[in-house]
Amino acid sequence: MKLFTFTTLLIFLFSLFDGLTVYAQTEEEKKKAYLEEIIQLQERPTSHDDFVSYHDETWLDWVERTGALPPDFGAVPSIPLLPDPLIMDEGGENMPIETLSQWQEQRKWIKQQVKQIFSGTFPEPPETLTAHVLEEREEDGVKIEMIELRFGEDERARLRLELFTPPGEGPFPVFMTQWNHRGWAQIAVRRGYMGLVYAGADARDDTRDYLALYPDYDWSTLMTRAWGAHRAVDYLYTLDHVDRSKIAITGHSRNGKQSLFAAAFDDRITAVITSSGGTGGEFPYRYTDDRHSNESIDFLVSRRTHWLHPRIRFYLGREHKMPIDQNSLMALIAPNALMLSSSIREGGGGDAWAVEHMYRSLEGIYDFLGHPERLGIRFRDGGHGAESRDIESYMDWLDVQFGRTTTIPWENKLYYDYSFEHWKELSGESVDPQNFAAISPGRSLLAGDNGVRIRNVSGWESKKDSIREKINWVMGEEPPGISASPIRGLSNRQDYVNSFLSRPQVSNGRVRHIAPYNALGDYLYADMYYPTDENGEMMTGENGKLPVVIYLHKYSNTGYDSQSDTGLSSLFEDILSRGMAVLAMDLIGYGQRIEDGTYFYQRHPHWSKLGKMVSDTQAAIDALETLEFVESEKIFLTGYSLGGTVSLFTAAIDDRVAGTAVASAFTPLRGVSEDVEGVKAYSHLYGLLPRLGFFAGMEERLPVDFPEIISSIAPRPLFVIAPELDRHADNERVKESMEKVRSVYELYRAGEEFRFDTPYNINIFSGWQRESIVEWLDKLQQ
Repeated sequence: MKLFTFTTLLIFLFSLFDGLTVYAQTEEEKKKAYLEEIIQLQERPTSHDDFVSYHDETWLDWVERTGALPPDFGAVPSIPLLPDPLIMDEGGENMPIETLSQWQEQRKWIKQQVKQIFSGTFPEPPETLTAHVLEEREEDGVKIEMIELRFGEDERARLRLELFTPPGEGPFPVFMTQWNHRGWAQIAVRRGYMGLVYAGADARDDTRDYLALYPDYDWSTLMTRAWGAHRAVDYLYTLDHVDRSKIAITGHSRNGKQSLFAAAFDDRITAVITSSGGTGGEFPYRYTDDRHSNESIDFLVSRRTHWLHPRIRFYLGREHKMPIDQNSLMALIAPNALMLSSSIREGGGGDAWAVEHMYRSLEGIYDFLGHPERLGIRFRDGGHGAESRDIESYMDWLDVQFGRTTTIPWENKLYYDYSFEHWKELSGESVDPQNFAAISPGRSLLAGDNGVRIRNVSGWESKKDSIREKINWVMGEEPPGISASPIRGLSNRQDYVNSFLSRPQVSNGRVRHIAPYNALGDYLYADMYYPTDENGEMMTGENGKLPVVIYLHKYSNTGYDSQSDTGLSSLFEDILSRGMAVLAMDLIGYGQRIEDGTYFYQRHPHWSKLGKMVSDTQAAIDALETLEFVESEKIFLTGYSLGGTVSLFTAAIDDRVAGTAVASAFTPLRGVSEDVEGVKAYSHLYGLLPRLGFFAGMEERLPVDFPEIISSIAPRPLFVIAPELDRHADNERVKESMEKVRSVYELYRAGEEFRFDTPYNINIFSGWQRESIVEWLDKLQQ
């Protein structure tokens, strides 16, 4: 590696890690290991099709050629939640936009930022454009033309179109899409639209040549294709039988991404539908790191190196430092019509929760511009591909937007329709934080309520009872219920939804199911993975029993899904190889239980989703205790992100949990940095613990915080992994809280039962973390 490139990369990495201190040689070793990992990612071999830009084969080539440096992340403000397009920066102060002239200034600024981070720069429209009809024929009254557009210097740039004009005089609305979506245009033609497909897709891409023809611009592949779409609109504007007020563009997957670029930079496109565009499409970048199931920046740019501008890589792990997000790009489309569409259970790229947050963040700008009806959202079920029924629905929406005669009603149906304000209306609850004692973030856990230091286990046990009461208050009022009947055995029955979810598969064991009639909690499904011998028979210990690890998944729309979490199958195999079984289930609002969560607060306004998750986890323990082959004294919990949080809450109130291992599961809430979501993550963002929302801005009066919750697990074994570069956590506060937890374990003389690791990494459930958890669990079950 050349010195300049290596030095530049070092500057990037250590600016990424601003504010961190090296405590010991082990910290230096962690940094070195992480640096090597990043360098390996950026230097991955590329084919000709995987170039980063016209001038550069790899990202490091681009860094060396341009001398590009990352932002000064220490000076750049953090925006943990989605940036509001209607808030503009005025001399370092946030100012709400109140006039159209202010919005026009904001649009210019957003466009500059989009070019800087997402799309790259691109040329002005060509001064001249000529059209050549290469072929013309008629089919069932529809005129079909193959057209080649020529433009640019010596007309060296070209774009081929296939145009379908229905019978009649027009003017016709237009349905534009890319070459590989010709079938979509066929449906549009039957609905009375002029169809146009252009060669700006993998199947046929004339826009690739633009990079060489316009070498002074640093545009990405998706932007060149979008610019090609603009040239198609140029041609449409020359046709008298085109209704210029009704020009729509759509595309699926990567073509959905480019359609957004096209509509954002060309107001002549009056409607756009992005279909399963994923990251760079319907998803905000802030919700694409490893704790969600969407394509992260590192995943996307290491596999599709040229789709987006190379500069976006600087924001890996620091997505909250972006001055804009994907909703900012979409705001440029307003007030033209925009619909977001995806699958609710699309593995690895169909997170309905993230799409809905994008939709909600855009309502303000459409309201401000006086056209809320032009913003739409549509979900389907199943995998990544769109079917004819989906395209017909897209046409229904376009008919509504274009004022065409239709008797088909349109509904923007949501699956995560939650807000803290709406919950307050549903529940009628009101909490005055002033009625709760203020607790300093630095206060010792061993400080008693009477101010006297706790010096023995009995004193702590008394305080723990109080902490558990507070935990239960925060989780809400669980409705009275009855226990499930004992499990009669494992089953082969599955929910039909599993047919399009990629559940983990193991080569060293078998998976059987706990089906509703077999009784797990309130009519729930779960999967039991257990080790088998060469004859396929269950392998147990000498006592004829198996320890069981309950695995709780992350913020994944597909639940415990191996497509969204590619390391899950190997994790389960590793656990089985140590002579333990795994029980996995979807938490409410995820996987096969997405619909269960939609009206949860209408049904249970005084409970909480996290409370339900904990209750279901306890029900899983109940069920396991009824199985003869389960060693009920060795039931463990593990999880990353959301699953880790649920594991901590469950273990804190249920002494049956024999050991708990979590990763990236929390940040303390009292005194937390403004750089992270903090308490609003639970009350406003994910709707897990609504009651915490009353304490936003007054976190010191929270009745309970994670240090107390986690300490309630003592003296049972606990393993906490908290990456130092986790942007969702205040790392210094995490370290301080873990020292407090350690003091409680030492009070029990059980310091060896508590392990705390801080790998030098971003929020990611790495292979090292998984291996460490399995090794730790293996020692426990010996």
